[in-house]
Amino acid sequence: MKNTAVLYIHGKGGTAAEAEAYRAIFPSCEVIGFDYRSNNPWDCIEEFKREVNRLKQEFDSITLIANSIGAFFSMNAFSREDIDRAYFISPIVDMCDLIGNMMLWANVTEKELQSKKEIETAFGETLSWEYLSYVRSHPVCWDVPTDILYGEKDGMTSLEVISGFADRHHASLTVMPEGEHWFHTKEQMDFLSEWLRRHSLNTAI
Repeated sequence: MKNTAVLYIHGKGGTAAEAEAYRAIFPSCEVIGFDYRSNNPWDCIEEFKREVNRLKQEFDSITLIANSIGAFFSMNAFSREDIDRAYFISPIVDMCDLIGNMMLWANVTEKELQSKKEIETAFGETLSWEYLSYVRSHPVCWDVPTDILYGEKDGMTSLEVISGFADRHHASLTVMPEGEHWFHTKEQMDFLSEWLRRHSLNTAI
């Protein structure tokens, strides 16, 4: 039995199969892609906790790799009792800020959203008053040692927001010049792999 499980949580539109890319970086660990079904933070708590509790029965420790909104869902569901170490790739760390930006992009006021409850946008996202109310009343409380990789041209989260989160939570922050929110080109994936390999060696997983 391997002592450490590496749990990979994908972002929107991603799949658990993406975990395959991390197996070579963690050869002594069991790398597991989590094919979750929840689309909102209140439903993900039970689903994510159930997966971690299953892994706790088999492994001594759990390392998390989470991408984009997968990082937000993870912070909403997990704590230091669940996760020993975390690596975030392009994480959504301030959902209130992101929703506020999307409302500006869609020219939607808070009063309008409260009245209509849900509003479809031209860029494919559905704005939800229930979602906004939830994230406002459930601020992120994250106490897991964390390393963050962020792309300089990330259009979802500003450098100011990600830097503030890193400072408040004592997380390391690496910024890839010209990097995007979605790490997908060969150059970006090579940078990601080297970043993760370097930090995982430093933490002796």
